[in-house]
Amino acid sequence: MNELSATFPPAALNRLRQRNLLRNLVEQEIVAEAVGDIAIPEEEQQQAIASFGGNADPEVVASQMARTHGWTRDDLTWQALLPLRIQRYCEEHYAPKAEARFLQRKIQLDQVLYSLLRVQDGALARELYFQIASGEASFATLAARHSEGPERASSGVIGPKPLTSAHPQLAERLRTAQDGELLEPFPLANWWVVARLDRYIHATFNEGTARQMAFELFDEWVKEEATLRIAHLLQPAGPTPVSEISKG
Repeated sequence: MNELSATFPPAALNRLRQRNLLRNLVEQEIVAEAVGDIAIPEEEQQQAIASFGGNADPEVVASQMARTHGWTRDDLTWQALLPLRIQRYCEEHYAPKAEARFLQRKIQLDQVLYSLLRVQDGALARELYFQIASGEASFATLAARHSEGPERASSGVIGPKPLTSAHPQLAERLRTAQDGELLEPFPLANWWVVARLDRYIHATFNEGTARQMAFELFDEWVKEEATLRIAHLLQPAGPTPVSEISKG
């Protein structure tokens, strides 16, 4: 962080802050400090550079990046390898904490596929519910015909989406329902709602989830560290110590 202080005078730092650029710059510096020394085997480097350019000719990609971003070849290599370096750093420092993170976040990672129908008339909601429950009409048909929300366009089908993306009252009912269960009408905000849980998709702890959890932990650390550094960067300069004055 001393490098940033030396590179940007206080006025420049304030302009970066005002334009909402300072946090991004500080976070990028923190990431670079953390992962910059991680070695990537030559073969993986070449694969990463090729993928970064959409498998185009590396010379063409380098030329294009130079024109559009002013990048040197080293800049291109840095950007191409950065995701790999972050992944390796996360594996080394946060993989052991990934499962605990997953258990804390599981309910937010669970997904649901459900059908929803909402109307403002409670009596109509109950009538539609009985038609669905008795098999007189399908949920999709009645939702497309009667629902007054945006789900009407999808015949009432919503998801798969994170359980927590639903209204908390609806999410709680879906969380405790069984697959295929039709919920009785209930008031929700200004609506009467009929819902059916079509499928509850439980999040599982696998390689992909472990990688996601490790990255989330890394990202949290970067943001926390950035907050501390920005506060230090922007704090008003204190008075010059007497000992420093006497040196003059």
